[in-house]
Amino acid sequence: MSSRIIPRISVLNPDQIQEIHQYSLRILAETGLRVDSQQARALFVKAIGQPADEADRVRIPAELVEWALSKAPEHIQVFDRRGDPACMLGEGRTRFGIGVTSLYYQDPLNDEISPFTRQNMRAMVRLGQALPNYDVISTVGILQDLSPKVGDLYAALEMVANTSKPLVMLVSDERLFPDVLDLVEHLHGDLGQKPFVLPYFNPVTPLVMNAGTVDKMILAIRRGLPVIYSNYSMAGMSTPVTAAGTLALMNAELLGGLVLSQLVKEGAPVILGMLPAFFDMKTMVNFYDAQSMLINLVCAEMMAHYGLPHCGTSGSGMGWGPDLLGAEMYWMNHLTSVLGKSGLAPFVGDTLGSKAFSPVNAVYAHEIIDHALRLADGFVLDDENVGLDEIEQAGPGGNFLRSELTQKLFRQAYYSSPFFPNYSLEKWQAQGEPKAIQRLREYTIELMENTAPPGDYEGVMARGELYIQSHI
Repeated sequence: MSSRIIPRISVLNPDQIQEIHQYSLRILAETGLRVDSQQARALFVKAIGQPADEADRVRIPAELVEWALSKAPEHIQVFDRRGDPACMLGEGRTRFGIGVTSLYYQDPLNDEISPFTRQNMRAMVRLGQALPNYDVISTVGILQDLSPKVGDLYAALEMVANTSKPLVMLVSDERLFPDVLDLVEHLHGDLGQKPFVLPYFNPVTPLVMNAGTVDKMILAIRRGLPVIYSNYSMAGMSTPVTAAGTLALMNAELLGGLVLSQLVKEGAPVILGMLPAFFDMKTMVNFYDAQSMLINLVCAEMMAHYGLPHCGTSGSGMGWGPDLLGAEMYWMNHLTSVLGKSGLAPFVGDTLGSKAFSPVNAVYAHEIIDHALRLADGFVLDDENVGLDEIEQAGPGGNFLRSELTQKLFRQAYYSSPFFPNYSLEKWQAQGEPKAIQRLREYTIELMENTAPPGDYEGVMARGELYIQSHI
């Protein structure tokens, strides 16, 4: 008989799931959402059967939420740029992504900060392509060396050309969103056929569907794309200071976004999730803490209960670069994500309140993801893996260096880091007492210098450059 020992975190019981759901339904029905988009408001008014109030507020009845839950798909197949299946959102393990729309770049050699450039985008997308535990590439930064009139277009071109992985796409200038989709479609063909682009949208918390967000979402859905609808809290400022209040409010916002997606198109694929941060009243900055990770786990379980794919926190933004402050949150986020039901964690690698992107952070976080996935994978318990015959053969005081299982499995039985060797004290001293951070920096720089783009890079870039120049 064989079984697999798999560690898991379970947070909610059935009664708590229903409590959270009912609180969210009350918020939608009694407080409602302010809908700034005229076309979104028209969809709600038609479905609800009564006009919005003078403040453009719509109150969504529970039956409309339940209808939307019955229509949205449970699983979403995401493809890579070549049209091959990449991952299935809504089932399986947590998927990770690199990127976060940073304004600055942190040098891997000395941590100096500089404005994020097109060259930085190219290098970071290639870095994400080279690191296998990153399943998607998110928009890494906002290009500061190009005019805002074309920055998002060239950012999208660099993403498409430098990776074959699926893309989580964020556009800084909402007016350029249709142009970005047109560009990617020009380079790739019909985006809705085998979608490899996941547009990412944030409403305004608390309880505002701002026109820029929902109009872009409507456009993406009508083009057949799966969309990520994710809200962001600053507890104590934009949401209640309590975890319970933040959760109920943000879950209500997500359900409102779900309803809109299904009003646009029944069966539209949508991924929901939240980034539950806190607001420091002393320093006036937002941050994650342990309660953020807990709310993220609860949100993931709520989405699993609803039968919807989930997108949650990535543990990023903390610290001042590749340091202990950032590492502690990466460890907490990635471990809890893979042990719980978190679906997609798309924004790994940023620092300094998400304003800067650190390639060293991205490489170190990739190492953490490796450890976390090995832990979550568990191990097999059966006669072969216990190896009673080998234990008998070794006997008291023996060893297993020459055993059949050791010879067969020793290369994969434990984790071997590509940049942190298992030094003894003597070996460490003989190597000049190296610092772990220096080894990590050296490996990151070497990886960046030796990472090549996909084989069709030159052709994609040439077609994209020509397209942009002819349309600006």
